[in-house]
Order: sequence, then C-alpha cells, then structure tokens
Amino acid sequence: MEDLIRALQIFAKYDNPAFPTSCEHDVLYVHIDPALVSDDDKCDLTVYGFDIDHPLGNFYSTRFGSA
Repeated sequence: MEDLIRALQIFAKYDNPAFPTSCEHDVLYVHIDPALVSDDDKCDLTVYGFDIDHPLGNFYSTRFGSA
C-alpha cells in the first residue's frame, strides 16, 4: 500500500487530470505524460511498481492492477 501511495504522490506533482487512472485486465494505468516526469521520479516510480507505456504515453502497473 505504501508504494502505491508514494507513486501517486509523485504523479500528483505533474498533473491533476479529472480521470487519472483506468484499469484493464490486471493493469492499472496512470494517465500522466512520461515526458513531464523527471528522470529521478521515473526511477522511483519503477521501484514502486510503475513502468512507462511508450505507445500509449502513460504509466502502468501490473502490481496494482486488477480487473
């Protein structure tokens, strides 16, 4: 739980979309543009379970996603 909270706190620094997340089969997506996120925060997000989905231009986690 703490890793998810830390990751969401990082995402909150970069944007505040009306609909910040979505889920598909066991994947949680966070709709924040990776180009906005610092390299240091990207590294931290990887540790917390989030990776970049380059084709979609957002972040995803299979650790926290469940559908």
